[in-house]
Amino acid sequence: MNVLVIGRGGREHTIIWSLKKSAKVNQVYCAPGNAGISQMATCIPYDELQFDALCKFAKENAIDLVIVGPEEPLFRGAVDAFEAAGIPAFGPNKDAAIIEGSKAFSKSLMKKYDIPTAQFAAFTEYEAALDYLHKQKAPIVIKADGLAAGKGVTVAQTMEEAEEALKQMMVEKSFGEAGNEVVIEECLFGQEMSILAFVDGETVRPMVPSQDHKPIFDGDKGPNTGGMGTYSPVPHIGQDVVDEAIQKVLIPAAKAMVAEGRHFKGVLYAGLMMTESGVKTIEFNCRFGDPETQVVLPRLESELVDVFQAVVEGTLHEVEMKWSEDAAVCVVLASEGYPGAYPKGKHIKGLDNVKDAVVFHAGTKWNEEQMTTAGGRVLGVTAKGATLAEAQQNAYKSLEHIHFDGMQFRKDIADKALLALK
Repeated sequence: MNVLVIGRGGREHTIIWSLKKSAKVNQVYCAPGNAGISQMATCIPYDELQFDALCKFAKENAIDLVIVGPEEPLFRGAVDAFEAAGIPAFGPNKDAAIIEGSKAFSKSLMKKYDIPTAQFAAFTEYEAALDYLHKQKAPIVIKADGLAAGKGVTVAQTMEEAEEALKQMMVEKSFGEAGNEVVIEECLFGQEMSILAFVDGETVRPMVPSQDHKPIFDGDKGPNTGGMGTYSPVPHIGQDVVDEAIQKVLIPAAKAMVAEGRHFKGVLYAGLMMTESGVKTIEFNCRFGDPETQVVLPRLESELVDVFQAVVEGTLHEVEMKWSEDAAVCVVLASEGYPGAYPKGKHIKGLDNVKDAVVFHAGTKWNEEQMTTAGGRVLGVTAKGATLAEAQQNAYKSLEHIHFDGMQFRKDIADKALLALK
C-alpha cells in the first residue's frame, strides 16, 4: 500500500513509525512532515489545508489510504475532499469533526444524551457571559468554543483570572474566531485520564488508557500547554472505572453522533475526570491525541494499517485489537519560553546516542545538515518497560543524551501513578 499522512507533529511521526512496522505498507508520504519524519517517509511540501493539491498528489502517486492527523484539516473538510476525489481517507468528515470543532456543540450533545460532564453555559455575547460568571464561584473553567491549538482553555483559580480570560477571548480576540462563543463550566476535581477509541458509527474499539500532563511545570504548575508528557497504562485507575468510561461516555457518544446524522468514522478521544461522583467528560477530540499517541501506539500489537482500513471500509466490528502488557512513558522536550513565545533554530545534539527509547519529532527541521528546533514542543522521548517505573526510568535516562539550548521538560511524568501505587 501507498499511504499519505497529513500533519507535521509528534502524533504523525508516531503514526508513520507504527505503519512502517507492517509489510503491507510500501511507500509512505507525509505532508508537510518534519525533520524526524523525513528520516522514515517522503515529505512533500504541502500545507495540511491545501486540499486540492493534496488530492491531486494522491491521485498522481496511487495513494491507497490517506490518514488525516490534526484537528483543523478534519474540521475544515479534508476527509470530505479526499472522498469526493475517490481517495480512501481515515478520519471523521466535517459534520462529525464538529464534536471537537465546537465545544458548545459537544457540551450540548452530552447534555441531550445524558453523557456525564460538568455543568456549563455557552455564550455569544460578552456582557451576558460576564453576568453569568459573576454568579459563579472560582475555580471555574473558561473555554473558547472553536479550535485554539489546545490552548483555548483557562482553569481560573480566581474570579479576576476568569474575567481576564473571558475578556481575552471575547473582546480582545486572542484566539480569533474561536472566541466568538465561549463555554463557562464548573471546575472538576480528580484524576484525569484519556481514552482514545477507533469508531465507525456505533462500533467502538477502545485503545489502552493514558494520562496526559498539560501544565508546563512539575506538580501541574504554570500555564497549560499542548501536553508535556504522558504514560500508559494508568494503573492507579481501576479497570472498572475504565469500563465505566467506555460504557457511559464513549459508546453513548458514538451512538449520539449517529442519532444526530453525524456518523463518526476515525479516532474519538475522550478526555475524562475521575470525580467523587463518578467519571465525567472534560472534552471530546476528533483525532489521535498528542502526546497520548506516543504511548498508546507503541503498545499496539495488531497492525495499525488493518485497523485504519477496517474503519474506512466499515468493517471495524470484525476487528479485535491486541495490546502489549508493557508500560510506556513519553517525556516532551520543549523550547525555552513555551507555551509563550520561544526561539527557533536551536541545534539539536545527541539524537544518535539514544538507544533505549524512540524519539518522536514534534517541532524540528533541517537547516542545511543540522537538525534544529522549529516549534514549542520539539521532541517526545518514548520508552517502554515491563513496569511503569522501568519505562519512566528508561525515558529519563534516554533524554540525558539529547541537548539543545533552552531545552525544558517536566521531571515528574508518571509520578502520579507511581506515588498512588506505593
